[in-house]
Amino acid sequence: MLIQSLRMTARDWRAGELRFLLVALVVAVSALAAVGFFVDRMRAGLNRDARQLLGADLLVNADQPLRQDWRDEAARRGLLLADTVTFPSMAQSGQGDASQALLASVKAVSTTYPLRGAMRVTTSTLDASEALGDITHDTPAPGTVWVDVNLLPPLRIKVGSTIQLGDKPFKVARLIASEPDRGASFANFAPRVMLALSDLKATGLVDNYARVTYRMQVAAKSPNDQAAIAGYERWLRGRIAADNVRGVRIETLENGRPEMRSTIDRAERFLSLVGLLSAMLAAVAVAMAARRFMQRHLDACAMLRCLGMTQNEVGALFLIEFVIVGLAGSVLGVLVGFGAHFVLLEMVKGLVPTELPPVSLLPALQGIATGMLLLVGFALPPVLQLRNVPHNRVIRREQAAPKPLALATYGLGAAVFVGLLLWQAGDLQLALLTAGGFVGAFGLFALVGWLALLSLRRLRGAFRHQAWRFAITSLQRRPGATVVQIVSLSLGLMALLVLTVVRGDLMSAWRMATPPDAPNRFIINIQPDQRDGVARTLRAAGVPDPTLYPMIRGRLVAVNGNAVTATTYTDERAKGLAEREFNLSSTADLPATNEIVAGRWYRDAPGVAEASVEQGLANTLRLKLGDTMRFDMGGQIVDAQITSLRKLEWGSMRANFFVIINPAAMKDAPTTYMTAFHLAARGIGLANTLTRAWPNLTVIDVSGIIRQVQEVLDQVVVAVEFLFMFTLASGVLVLYAALMGSQAERTREAGLLRALGATRGQLAQAQRIEFMLVGGLSGLLAASGAAALGWALARYQFKFPWTFDPTVWGAGLVVGAVCALVGGWLGLRNVLRQPPLQTLREA
Repeated sequence: MLIQSLRMTARDWRAGELRFLLVALVVAVSALAAVGFFVDRMRAGLNRDARQLLGADLLVNADQPLRQDWRDEAARRGLLLADTVTFPSMAQSGQGDASQALLASVKAVSTTYPLRGAMRVTTSTLDASEALGDITHDTPAPGTVWVDVNLLPPLRIKVGSTIQLGDKPFKVARLIASEPDRGASFANFAPRVMLALSDLKATGLVDNYARVTYRMQVAAKSPNDQAAIAGYERWLRGRIAADNVRGVRIETLENGRPEMRSTIDRAERFLSLVGLLSAMLAAVAVAMAARRFMQRHLDACAMLRCLGMTQNEVGALFLIEFVIVGLAGSVLGVLVGFGAHFVLLEMVKGLVPTELPPVSLLPALQGIATGMLLLVGFALPPVLQLRNVPHNRVIRREQAAPKPLALATYGLGAAVFVGLLLWQAGDLQLALLTAGGFVGAFGLFALVGWLALLSLRRLRGAFRHQAWRFAITSLQRRPGATVVQIVSLSLGLMALLVLTVVRGDLMSAWRMATPPDAPNRFIINIQPDQRDGVARTLRAAGVPDPTLYPMIRGRLVAVNGNAVTATTYTDERAKGLAEREFNLSSTADLPATNEIVAGRWYRDAPGVAEASVEQGLANTLRLKLGDTMRFDMGGQIVDAQITSLRKLEWGSMRANFFVIINPAAMKDAPTTYMTAFHLAARGIGLANTLTRAWPNLTVIDVSGIIRQVQEVLDQVVVAVEFLFMFTLASGVLVLYAALMGSQAERTREAGLLRALGATRGQLAQAQRIEFMLVGGLSGLLAASGAAALGWALARYQFKFPWTFDPTVWGAGLVVGAVCALVGGWLGLRNVLRQPPLQTLREA
């Protein structure tokens, strides 16, 4: 049987029977492999680059110097260490009456800082404002400091000037253009002053009463060796718990940078979506190719049965042939995909800022397994139908109805398909949402196609045109094949529309989640009598409609009447929240970028205190709807009932508050105001104007965080844009396969009609009408499906508002008709060339 299968495989290859199936499989696997190789490297690169935002693989934060045994264990494990000490302090310049002072964020760093990423420094104020400068792996030399450009105007200094930090003078040697691990903590909001850790003691600024944050950066020697980091993290958490150490927090990308984590999460979902769409198109292409192979081998199977082969032998013969083709196509597809991903890397080399890590073997194994699973899942049903071909097909051109076992194998194909989606996505919700959308679309498209065929019966006589009647009759003569054609075209076009038009809408919405003009300056400590003056100054500087939010400092002292202390919770973050004051706010309307996920927004009734709580805080403190939170705000006690939970869009960089209480309950609370706005680089003097007019104001610059988010976002968008190109080949193959499925039957019909007097012109015109009807309907269905899938992905997966462009329906109609016409001409151009006599002889 093996030798005979090899002979049949060689014969089918020479006859061209296997080429379409092999091409479908190669294109499918190569698309998946190219996506897999690139996604694998892209994800590794994203995780590596994201760790640069921490300056390390892991951070250990403490309010006391870190223990030596923790360092010794890290060194024993071969890990790299760096230290930083951060605290707020006054920076001074000048002498006597000419002296100037400004609150600065002082950061002392060891010579190994940073372990991941690099700083950019410059001597040009313009370059520093635009985050341009030279990449450096050095740190400030002893006796010198590097400073933010925002520090220069208030202190009236320049590069080369001297500033005083505590008891020691320092020379300003460089300006900081970008700092990888700046973060968004309060201590980092003031302008940065960076010095060598060896100079810290001489300043005399660190004593037992100073608010100091000690950080130990930890990184593996190889960026890919995250197992060592995970092992050390487990050991360290165990030591902290065993020794009951307080005031220590282990920080990773997962918990340390919420605005960046949301960007990375969305990036990985987009990359997973590419794999999902590729898998779906691959499944449809292979299924259509296998069905065409089965139809072209019905006569051969009948002959083999007449020559004495049993059903099992026929099934085994073709199954071995499919396995040979599957292995060859899968290996070839992996090789093509491997080479294609290098082409992709070359195309984005100038746009991706860093070199990606080397490729792993997992995408290759996934590609081969995917090819075999696709072939088994979607080619096994046609093989089982081939083994059931009756002997008398040699005499009578008829085929028995599919056996129940053959139909049941389509369930196997569906199960294999869903498993593929889960494997490719790595995200259960995304996989089920996408798979459910396509399975639902399959059933809905089939129903609409069947109803459309029924309605065409009444339209057959709508036009007194022979070609129109030929087209309608041809569609109704093969209802099953027509519905399959409509469904296949619709699914292929739907994927293509998601990949092209809808993808653009998704990308635009994602960009708008953290737009380039997102707020990059915050002002806090605005007193009530300064509110109008600050607003006028901002409007005069070109800030449109500045919004000033109330900010009230309050400590959570009880929940449902039970006192809250540090011992109430075991989680370190919960303990920290219980020990510190909250920044509360009060507003009548739900803030922009906030979404109610449970409960209702408060009604602000007099005498009633109601609170809206961020859902992450609620989970950490084990709060739920209906609980009562008691806050102490400078001696004023407010008991507020939780009436809603909110989801915040951290990536928007807007003013966000964990707890908002209705204004009626907060009218007597001690209140200051804050605002957030976008300031262009040329408006850097606004901060100096504000602080000169109102010295108590604190102007916070978060433009560095915005730049970091945008850099990662741009890198992923570029990758996704190019990755979609690899899936287009699978989509085109699906369209071609759908139109080629009925080629043999159309050839026979055309020959008979020409023998009965129809002209080639009439039949060609009938084909064009038929293709336009099928393509137009498929395009409308595909656009509707793409709209629904895009909305569901935006709402339930990527979590941002999305507006669908109605022109997609017009694009779907036109693209569907054009694809059907072009594909029909390419696939069926030989149908009308065959002489009627040859058709009659074959029949």
